[in-house]
Amino acid sequence: MTFDWPTLLPLIFASLMGLAILIYVVLDGFDLGIGILFPLADEPEQDIMINAIGPFWDANETWLVLAVGLLLVAFPAAHGIILAALYLPVFALLFGLILRGVAFDFRAKVPVQRKKRWTAIFFVGSAVASLAQGYMLGVYVLGLDEGWAAMLFGVLVALCLTAAYAAMGAAWLIYKTEGDLQKKAVAWLRGGLVLTTLGMVAVSLATPFASTRIFDKWFALPQMLYLAPLPIVTGLLFLWLWRQSFVMPKKDDRHSILPFATLALIFALGFAGLAYSFYPFVVPDRLTIWEAASAPESLGIILVGTAFVLPVIIGYSFYAYSVFGGKAGDLRYD
Repeated sequence: MTFDWPTLLPLIFASLMGLAILIYVVLDGFDLGIGILFPLADEPEQDIMINAIGPFWDANETWLVLAVGLLLVAFPAAHGIILAALYLPVFALLFGLILRGVAFDFRAKVPVQRKKRWTAIFFVGSAVASLAQGYMLGVYVLGLDEGWAAMLFGVLVALCLTAAYAAMGAAWLIYKTEGDLQKKAVAWLRGGLVLTTLGMVAVSLATPFASTRIFDKWFALPQMLYLAPLPIVTGLLFLWLWRQSFVMPKKDDRHSILPFATLALIFALGFAGLAYSFYPFVVPDRLTIWEAASAPESLGIILVGTAFVLPVIIGYSFYAYSVFGGKAGDLRYD
């Protein structure tokens, strides 16, 4: 059996980039979400919330670096178009991540009278980073359109993705905390689910109408029948999670990871729908994966490096989450 490497290599890197983006959204989504929920908690609860993400947040952002790095080296033509069209929201994203990174440590080390200032900065950084990601998603779905309609849609998706991250953060707190904070997290999850559902519906409806090609991929027979399980299963998961939010937390804290796992699966299903919609384009209706890809020789060299780096990132992530499993306690730096 022979492989057509010029055809196969761009597909491999597109898959790796998509996987990195999905893992980033799920993992960094919950720690951004906890920052967004900060104003709803009191100071001792905020310390526990920080402790719930402290060992993980740096490693979570590694997946964003990997995704952007793969876009740059494997699809340089697409990188130029996408980053040029989304320059301001990308700047806002980086600014927000820097703010929250600085605030994360300063909040625990400054004099007590300045702690609230850094708490507010942590919230602002988390909110700005989340809103920027949502805006970029909305504009990308509409083919990087620069008109007012695309901008308004980007704002809608920005608000909904921020709410979705808040729901992810609440679900993580249900798993990592107990007592009154866990009960509050259940209520926060319920509120976040409403806007999360609205956002997924908005993106799902807008994507087919953004392009006749995408419309035909979704609504032509027999593809429509094959794809029907995606929205149906997603809707059932939302319904199940909504109903569960009225009976959580359960006795002995059983199955406390399920809300987070369910939301992660919902995100994965939504991502699968988007990937199917835009394939084979990396820039919607402009550049295909193969048109945007680097030379096969370059991709081959990059693949060798990726084969070493990716297992290290995955291995460290599993190790960190296993070592720091269990409930989060009081935040201590002594």
